Amino acid sequence: MGDLKDADTDILDVLILGSGPAGLSAAIYAARAELEPIVLTGLQFGGQASLTNEIENYPGFPEGVGGSELGELMQKQAERFGAKVEYELSTEVDLGVHPFRVETENKKFLAKSLIIATGASPIFMNIEGEKELTGKGVSYCGTCDGWFFKEKKVTVVGGGDSALEEALFLTRFASSVTIIHRRDTFRASAILQKRVAENPKINILMNTIVTKIIGNEKVESILVKNLISEDETTIETDGFFVFIGHSPNTQMFKGQLDMTDMGYIKVDHLMRASVPGVFVAGEAADPNFKQVVTSAGMGAAAAIQATRFLENNSF
Repeated sequence: MGDLKDADTDILDVLILGSGPAGLSAAIYAARAELEPIVLTGLQFGGQASLTNEIENYPGFPEGVGGSELGELMQKQAERFGAKVEYELSTEVDLGVHPFRVETENKKFLAKSLIIATGASPIFMNIEGEKELTGKGVSYCGTCDGWFFKEKKVTVVGGGDSALEEALFLTRFASSVTIIHRRDTFRASAILQKRVAENPKINILMNTIVTKIIGNEKVESILVKNLISEDETTIETDGFFVFIGHSPNTQMFKGQLDMTDMGYIKVDHLMRASVPGVFVAGEAADPNFKQVVTSAGMGAAAAIQATRFLENNSF
């Protein structure tokens, strides 16, 4: 890595990449251990949780809490104990040297331990209305937002296990759930397909794509196209859930850390990655749960382990 002007070359005890629930929880624990962690926020402060209009299943908030508000509260809590949050995006990481080297466009950081909490990004459809109506009926998490659609019509896009699992979950709240899939068969497991087929609340549209999401202040309808007949139809819906996959934000660690075929960083039960001193929390290592509370727990665990790593090693 090249030298940067005005580079911050102080050797940190803990550097945290990512400012979602995992990263900020790690910051709280590391700061309370008086390790003075620095958090590099990445592109989206608060992570995916910040895109959720209201989170009602995070402990301690019986009336619910906005996703962005929760991130701000976590930041204040971490800063109260001495953490520092910098609105920077890590662009280059070298885990082959110690202290570890991390660069952003503006700075260079050296750290004795590293907590990776870079999260994952939902794969977007990139259709008209999707971005504008995200948080206003467009969602990427049925578990997070299903409650808001009690006795309403919702649409689910996707054909894998996640799409069918979330569709089944949404039937607990919605009056009807329409699953739209671009192919003629689902990729999901047989048992999920059986449950979907037997659920009276679920309608299925195969060989169909969504070309537009329509609405002003909230989702009102969608425009769909049958790929065989090429007929276009407008369908009224109150909620639009996209489950066409997630991609972990781990590209910069390829070749440096052990990963799964899906790009998730491999960790043991103590949040340790394949390089000593590197810990991972949240959806960068979690393809299963994808919840604010589980990411926060992983962040706390990663910070505790980073503290123990520093105590057991002299640098």
